Amino acid sequence: MLRRLILMTSLILPLSAIPLLAKSQNDLASALAEPQSERGSELRFLVFTKTTGFRHGSIAAGITMLQNLATQNGWTIETTEDATQFTAANLARFRAVVWLSTTGDVLNDAQQQIYESWLSGGGGYLGIHAAADCEYSWPWYGAQVLAGGWFQNHPAIQAADLVRERAYDDSTAHLPARFNFTDEWYNFRANPRPNVSVLLRLDETTYSPGSGAMGVDHPITWKRFVGAGRSWYTGLGHRNETFADVRFQQHVQGGLRWVMGVEERFQDGLER
Repeated sequence: MLRRLILMTSLILPLSAIPLLAKSQNDLASALAEPQSERGSELRFLVFTKTTGFRHGSIAAGITMLQNLATQNGWTIETTEDATQFTAANLARFRAVVWLSTTGDVLNDAQQQIYESWLSGGGGYLGIHAAADCEYSWPWYGAQVLAGGWFQNHPAIQAADLVRERAYDDSTAHLPARFNFTDEWYNFRANPRPNVSVLLRLDETTYSPGSGAMGVDHPITWKRFVGAGRSWYTGLGHRNETFADVRFQQHVQGGLRWVMGVEERFQDGLER
């Protein structure tokens, strides 16, 4: 259609006008190709750190890492432990909410309903580590956001091999096919694989997973769509050292790019 328009226009315009027309058409095509989040709207995300259960000492390190990522990428970041910020008007200011090792019940019923509408309507969720140890009495959170991947238990902190399942995902492209990493490895109540795109999995033969072992298929990072919204979760993030590791920083940066709509691909070049 674009070629036809330029051809037809060239019949009635002087040759000197054709470069200007081509430029304007290319600008229009480029604008339409941009993700919606980049068309005149600020890339802003909220970091939510409320805990009513166990509180991770690494939350401060996580905030620092996220602040650095925001600075490096020209994003705007705000942090809060105040659940009253979960109003429709306030959430509308953000492209994503990072749940940074939140634990226990952190939102009341009204706040939960507002968050459900916001995320399903096109918002972004990024969960780190203990975000899976959260809101057990909120079925929608477990089923839709975590895809069944609520925290079950964990063994002692130890090194393990991780296997990259998506070579072209923005959050894993920088990682080798297999690599060793030290953290606290969660076992989950259910395997989320049937309802997600798994990005990383643990090789349980390389560490001692304990009584909650999940076997040969142990996802540890995954993502999925929630209505028109996006959810990305990683079980990494217990230790201060994790947030200082460049591999993890790039991992989370890629997750943020996807949930905020900067990166449109869902998996291996596909948008969905």
